[in-house]
Amino acid sequence: MQRFLKPFSSAWGFRRLIYSMAEREVLGRYKGSWLGLFWSLVTPILLLVVYMFVFGFIFKARWPQSNGVDEGFASLLFCGIIVYLMFSEILGRSPRLIVDNVNYVKRVVFPVDVLGWVAIGNSLFHFFISTVVLLAFVLFSGKGVGLSILMFPVLTLMFVLFLAGISWLVSALGVYIRDVTYVVGFLTTALTFLSPVFYPKSIVPEKFALVMDINPLTFYIENYRKVLVLNEFPDPTSFAIAAVVALGTFFLGYGFFQRVRRGFADVL
Repeated sequence: MQRFLKPFSSAWGFRRLIYSMAEREVLGRYKGSWLGLFWSLVTPILLLVVYMFVFGFIFKARWPQSNGVDEGFASLLFCGIIVYLMFSEILGRSPRLIVDNVNYVKRVVFPVDVLGWVAIGNSLFHFFISTVVLLAFVLFSGKGVGLSILMFPVLTLMFVLFLAGISWLVSALGVYIRDVTYVVGFLTTALTFLSPVFYPKSIVPEKFALVMDINPLTFYIENYRKVLVLNEFPDPTSFAIAAVVALGTFFLGYGFFQRVRRGFADVL
């Protein structure tokens, strides 16, 4: 039991260090700009306005729904994009997460595994800001927020555990196999279109349904839309499967990272 609790106890034990480093990353991103941290709020608002204008007024796009009701293309699209952006940021940073922090690796007492939590903390901050903007837009449009919003913390916790496992796994591989950077670059681009970011899963032809189902982003994008925009609860079966996958990825990534981390200093 203690073995399974180790990644959680480690994160809790170094929570102040993780918070401090994540805060420094967030503030460092906007250092020197006139608006500073305010950009974290302005950027998602501007993106949402652009999506509304381009897809709503120019393309006059409508979200395909089985009941023929337009649920708001801009909010559904924006929801998919903020989920994808968090995933792509973590995946894109992971191959060089250890390589770019050699000074920490060389320190024997430094807990290198917290670097993954720091990256997630940075992305999570911007994800929450974008989510607030999305919810404000949903309320402003008159659609309202239902009880399904109660599933948001649980869904986010699952997403974070999944991303943490991916980050540890990819960052460890990135130390030994530098080509991982290029593979990840291709995957992040391909997943933009192979994930239901700009469209719902329901319109994908049946023969390609398997491709969508094995893509873990499909579950999170579709269910964040249900919880935040459509006022629907996730399907219990798919939710349980996704939870098992998230936990499995989390422990697999952490175990692999801890097994190979001893050789980081020698390779770097």
